[in-house]
Amino acid sequence: MKIIGLIGGMSWESSLEYYRIINESIKEKLGGLHSGKIIMYSVDFEEIERLLTGENWDELTSKMVHCAQVLEKAGAEMVLICTNTIHKIADEVQNNIKIPILHIADATGEKIKEKNLKKVGLLGTAYTMNLDFYKGRLKRKYDLDVIIPNPENIEMINKVIFDELCLGEINKYSKKQYLKVIDNLVKRGAEGVKS
Repeated sequence: MKIIGLIGGMSWESSLEYYRIINESIKEKLGGLHSGKIIMYSVDFEEIERLLTGENWDELTSKMVHCAQVLEKAGAEMVLICTNTIHKIADEVQNNIKIPILHIADATGEKIKEKNLKKVGLLGTAYTMNLDFYKGRLKRKYDLDVIIPNPENIEMINKVIFDELCLGEINKYSKKQYLKVIDNLVKRGAEGVKS
């Protein structure tokens, strides 16, 4: 079993899901008391969020390269970045380590192709929805048509992510709003929605 290096803390609630899903998958495949060999470097999300808000991608890249290098030196054989948004700089991080980064858009694209879907909706932070690093990769590498919500819904989703979900809060009203956005993406032809 390979050692997985996780760059987490963005937010720790989402990192918890990565840890849980990895271990549940290993238990399902291997049975018994098996669990993942995992090393996690958890960042302080307050610092990362400030850099995101300031669109200071150079400093974010330096921080993520450092995290990946620490994981590599600690014995990780691959790196997973536990958030969609930071994948904007995944290629730069990859260029500074010898072990592979498992790109979240590739895992997503492969699952979508397995299901024979052609058009999907994408939800995430405003960066993930508006910038090309995620949806462009799905288009170029997997020949998928990726649609995103309208600008006011992008703003609402981004606010819910940072002001609620990253704080571990699940608001019923926000959930209803999300479901409306998903319904709209389906009406526009989305055969599936990735968040």
